[in-house]
Amino acid sequence: MSFGAAIVALALLVLVHEAGHFVVARWVGMTPRKFYLGFGPPLVKRVRGGVEYGIGALPLGGYVKIPGMHRPAPGNLRKSLQPEEQARLKPELDALDAAIEREDDEGARRALAALQPEIGSSRMYEELDGELAADAYWRQAAWKRVAVIAAGPATNVLAAIVLFVIVFMLATTNPTRRVESVIAGRPAAAAGLKPGDLILDVAGVAVKPTTIATHIDATHGRAFTIVVRRQGARVTIGPLKAKLDQGVYRVGFVIHSTAGPGESFPAAVGSSFHAVGSVTKGIGTSIWSLVHGRDTRNVSSAVGIVRAESNAFKQSLQEFLLIVGFISLVLALTNLLPVLPLDGGHIVMSILERLRGRAFSHEAYMRFSAVGLSLFMLLLYLGLRNDLFSSGG
Repeated sequence: MSFGAAIVALALLVLVHEAGHFVVARWVGMTPRKFYLGFGPPLVKRVRGGVEYGIGALPLGGYVKIPGMHRPAPGNLRKSLQPEEQARLKPELDALDAAIEREDDEGARRALAALQPEIGSSRMYEELDGELAADAYWRQAAWKRVAVIAAGPATNVLAAIVLFVIVFMLATTNPTRRVESVIAGRPAAAAGLKPGDLILDVAGVAVKPTTIATHIDATHGRAFTIVVRRQGARVTIGPLKAKLDQGVYRVGFVIHSTAGPGESFPAAVGSSFHAVGSVTKGIGTSIWSLVHGRDTRNVSSAVGIVRAESNAFKQSLQEFLLIVGFISLVLALTNLLPVLPLDGGHIVMSILERLRGRAFSHEAYMRFSAVGLSLFMLLLYLGLRNDLFSSGG
């Protein structure tokens, strides 16, 4: 049950992202051609208002097909065909390429229509049909393209805020100064910190429950001590050094928390925005560390995401919603990285196209995407390595 709930939650987050693109695309005058729940061969589909709605055989996420993401280029359709088809359809393909070359959209549409009986079901035919459409993405004003692309991450941020509000309204957690658990193999365990210890001061400064983590982070890896009360006696732990973990210096222990009453709606909204800000800062710091080759052990794949959601589901509904909200925020922020084929890359390309006064070709997008795909492969390797072969801790 917990594994199934995790899969459904991840799929819904992706679907929410795509729904953002879909709604804003229709609002600004671009009619998406498809909106699917899931991938693969359609189990059910229905065309309504020029849009094909369907459910794919693989129930993971979903996708929206916006017409004409790239400017049409002569030869693209020809290259997708087998040599014998190219030879047989040479007059029609020559007419099509000539019309595209002279930017005669009406002539290109007529030439493409003549090819429909022969190759109308091919993927490249559908792509070119969208590129020649009057509502094609590449033809739109830059602000419309940016709005459509940014809507996906924005919807994920909104989903995170809503989930955080629900969590804070359900209940709050009040931290104490008592150590709940110590993580094996981390600096706190090596220095001798034990569950049940009551933390009195960190690095020579008296602490409150809400300031313990802040004072540890402020050491920035420098040696420091922790003074605790253990069985009525003051005990000094350390010196020890905190290690950078997901953008924050930590020593590896968990503080005991007690459950408190839920917040009012206005207070929960405020707490939610504060949580979004804190998580965003942490993710930004982690990405910056990755750029410099640090903290690669913190990269996770879909395997790790599902595992985290599944474990949270076993704990409580509140913990599950909190993790789902966090993942929604991570999806939003990582999608805004300025590399193709991420949303952030498309936003950058739209701005560059506005500055140069002309859309880039499909080939240019493919070349720029090669960098992003290489990055994806590296991150996928790191994530799977950490999720499948890490011993934890």
